[in-house]
Amino acid sequence: MIAVIKVAGQQFKVEKDQTLFVPHLGGKTGDAVNLDVLLAYADDKISVGSDIATKVSAEILDHVKGDTVIAFKMKRRKGFQKKKGHRTAYTKIKVTDIA
Repeated sequence: MIAVIKVAGQQFKVEKDQTLFVPHLGGKTGDAVNLDVLLAYADDKISVGSDIATKVSAEILDHVKGDTVIAFKMKRRKGFQKKKGHRTAYTKIKVTDIA
């Protein structure tokens, strides 16, 4: 069974026992999370919209940070330089059940 879920405005195609990185979710490591389902596909049957009876459960494995993204601004011949960076927070989850 395949499902398309929505987490923090982003869509992910998931299967059972798949691990993936999603935008930061509240909760502790080991907590169970229920995710919003947009589309479900099983046995050559597609469910979309209000027809969906599928529930996707996942377990939080870890909270991690992404790679450093540098924002560098400079104006030539003026002596102006500004350098700032950030690391986006992600949550590693494992899809435990699609039912």
